[in-house]
Amino acid sequence: MTASRSRSALSPVFWVLFWSTLVNRSASFVAVFLALHLTQDIKVSEATAGWIVGCWGIGGLLASPVAGVLTDQVGRRPTMLLGLVLGGACVVAIALASNVWLLFALTFLGGATQQVFFPACNATIADVVPPLDRTRAYGLIYWAVNFGLTIGYVIGGVIPQRYMWLLFLADAGTTFVCAAVVAWRVPETRPPGVHHESALRGLARVAVDRTFMVFAGLHLLALIVFTQFQLALPLDMQAHGHGSRSLSWLMAFNCAGVVVLQPWLTPRLRRFDRSRLLAIASLLFGLGYGLNALVPGLADLLAGLGLASVHAWLFALYLAGVSLWTVGEVVGFPVASSLAADLAPVALRGRYQGVFSMVWGMSMGFSPILG
Repeated sequence: MTASRSRSALSPVFWVLFWSTLVNRSASFVAVFLALHLTQDIKVSEATAGWIVGCWGIGGLLASPVAGVLTDQVGRRPTMLLGLVLGGACVVAIALASNVWLLFALTFLGGATQQVFFPACNATIADVVPPLDRTRAYGLIYWAVNFGLTIGYVIGGVIPQRYMWLLFLADAGTTFVCAAVVAWRVPETRPPGVHHESALRGLARVAVDRTFMVFAGLHLLALIVFTQFQLALPLDMQAHGHGSRSLSWLMAFNCAGVVVLQPWLTPRLRRFDRSRLLAIASLLFGLGYGLNALVPGLADLLAGLGLASVHAWLFALYLAGVSLWTVGEVVGFPVASSLAADLAPVALRGRYQGVFSMVWGMSMGFSPILG
């Protein structure tokens, strides 16, 4: 059987994770709106906001390998529940806190606890989905993430800026619902009879896998560009007259684009080499965010011409950039997830997924600090 012909039915456990992911992501606001909440509501400087938002990614970075070890040695199900419950509690605390130093600590803990979920979830999918169907399965999960985010960003687009903290409470609520669904319907899927090495020895085996580590390093570089939506993009938009509502609609367009393109494009890419698809995705990320560099020049040009529609033209340029990196997501992310799963030995699935999640955490930590 070839990969292009593999269309077997996916596991019921996979579909539970699919629907619980959709619910959870329908109100995932912290990563995108935290910078605006800090600068508008808490009145911290943009530089301080960058460091606080960076703590979200740094927390995820440090927690990811620990989550991978827990996934392998304790189990997929308890690790997912630990991350969801503690992550939701941290988001509630972030919404209610106003002290800057407390926000540093809560954002770090929030990023750490929420990141615990992903290695366990991805390892569960690898447990219940055969290799030939993994790109499709991870693509569907990514579709669910973006469909949920589309719903959330549309909601965020109509909520007045002074009520932004309510978005964080909604984020926590859907996280708790996701935890309840996992507790109710997801069994433990860790393969029985597999010898699990000690925590450090298992992580060392991941570190000496040259193919995987080169893949992870290149993926990190691409993600540092991709995750500029956390701080640099919203602050750049704000500096040119586009606040949280414009950002909400822009991100809703991004997620809706993934929802529309992924079911159509991903099956057509199955015959292409995965490394080339990852390279194309990285190129699209660079081109998409590169268009933002044209915004100041376009603003000056239109203002000099005395046009009244400067605001709309600038938003159209932001929209063009988002269109490019949206296609990059669809091309690259399902492939990256399936490759990480395929490279992992059964006994080390959690730790490989922990390192893969750590790459996301590193990008979300470095990206706002650099921004």
